[in-house]
Amino acid sequence: MAPPAGHIRPWRYLATFVGVVAILYSLVFFTGDGEVTPELGIDLQGGTRVTLTARTPDGTPPTPEQLDQARQIIEERVNGLGVSGAEVVQDGSNLIITVPGEEGEQARSLGQTAKLYFRQVVGQPVPVQPPPPGGQGAPAAPGDGQPSPGGGAAPSPGPQGSQPQGMPVPVAPQQAQPPPSPPPGAGEAADPDVAAEIQQARESRQSTDPAVQQLALRELNCGAADPLRGNADPRLPLVACNQDGTAKFLLAPAFMSGEQVANASAGIPQGRTSYIVQLDLTGRGGEIWGQWTGAHVGDRAAIVLDGEVVSAPQIQGPIPGGSAEITGQFSQQEAQDLANVLKYGSLPLSFEISESEVISPSLGLASLQAGLIAGAIGLAVVFVYCMFYYRMLGLLTILSLVLSGAIVYGVLVLFGRWIGFTLDLAGVAGFIVAIGITADSFVVFFERLKDEIREGRTFRSAVPRGWVRARRTILAADAVSFLAAAVLYVLAVGQVRGFAFTLGMSTVLDLVVVFLVTHPLVVMASQSKRLSRPSLSGLGAVQRMAARDRTTGGAAVKGA
Repeated sequence: MAPPAGHIRPWRYLATFVGVVAILYSLVFFTGDGEVTPELGIDLQGGTRVTLTARTPDGTPPTPEQLDQARQIIEERVNGLGVSGAEVVQDGSNLIITVPGEEGEQARSLGQTAKLYFRQVVGQPVPVQPPPPGGQGAPAAPGDGQPSPGGGAAPSPGPQGSQPQGMPVPVAPQQAQPPPSPPPGAGEAADPDVAAEIQQARESRQSTDPAVQQLALRELNCGAADPLRGNADPRLPLVACNQDGTAKFLLAPAFMSGEQVANASAGIPQGRTSYIVQLDLTGRGGEIWGQWTGAHVGDRAAIVLDGEVVSAPQIQGPIPGGSAEITGQFSQQEAQDLANVLKYGSLPLSFEISESEVISPSLGLASLQAGLIAGAIGLAVVFVYCMFYYRMLGLLTILSLVLSGAIVYGVLVLFGRWIGFTLDLAGVAGFIVAIGITADSFVVFFERLKDEIREGRTFRSAVPRGWVRARRTILAADAVSFLAAAVLYVLAVGQVRGFAFTLGMSTVLDLVVVFLVTHPLVVMASQSKRLSRPSLSGLGAVQRMAARDRTTGGAAVKGA
């Protein structure tokens, strides 16, 4: 037979809570890598913060759609790199990347534009510095002696110094094509310096005039910042450097773009000794690649990333199929970074790093210490108030808060493993605010008990009736707090979302503790003759007041 409303079997609820805690901490200790501390955010453990400033070819401000698309792509790159707790936040025309811990150096490569094009190399590369006498130590042209894209050895065409210096580089005739028309509204609120710099670079380095091309080859400074990074027109020729800055290239218009790349991966193929980036092409990309290599045997195909030549192997024969390779002097990390930025797509804008700072964990730890001290002071004040005002019920409040903290800690550890949640200072503030919300649930219940006792009920009989009435108020209050936290989480950005997340999580866990711990403990106290004594329960004054009111009310009725 089910107990009446408000009457429960407290041991069942407490046993359920113990089971929940046992399962929770079993997952904490016996899953994952054995780490039993929450993941900390950048403001607590230190890290790197990089600010990327967007640049458009004509200097106009980027559109919100472009910035949002770039933010999403960079977030995908962050996930692909396996960086835990990283954050990408839009701030005006900037994107701010924060990466906690020692993985911050990877943040510098996340904003790479990754506009990939395949172009034919016209003539021979021009070395930036003349090779020393005898050819010893001469810089090798990118791709010399390296495998050609798609497989097959590509023999070296000879040292770069084989071409006499000062001789004109052979230039294939190019058909002049008009530059792309600027977008509507270009020039309105444009940065004239940026637009002029990009236009000047295009006029010299993307000219179809052979004389201008030769002049651009001689004057190009491979060590300077490239205004055409991510802004080069693929329909026009291009004078560019390789990534090492050791050689200059004259390149024909692009015959295939990175949009034809379906996937990218890094590794060392069997029989090789260096890392490569393997590109899996789309069906259309495979057709273009096979036709072009078949028609250009003996030529070089430059793989150009953001205006820089990554590799320029010689085509030894037709390469059918849907794959290609980017070869070069890659380290493992460089190859993996390149594969990731290609795999997750090209950014719709070009970016430059306008600010990069390393955040020391000492400042975050000092702030964390201050936050913990503030939380301890708050808890102490709540404890003193509860003990003074509720006595034995105050002890139940303290015990419930301690158990709530134990659940919160375990959930934080698991969320850090499963969803990459990191605890930052804003999250600590959310937990401190949640202490008041949790304590408020206890106050609502205890004050409802006092109301029932004022109506003449005993402590034991007041508990079930008071709980039924207090339960609705507690649920309504926590529902409002949770909805506020959810709305704040959806609309906010940055660390404010951490505050909203911890506040909402604490609100949910508050209900678990109140229903499975606080209420059953109060029921057990009311059923104990020792614990229900007025001197211990803290309800003696209320009972005396209720008795006096009944006596006064009865005398008044008798006199009437």
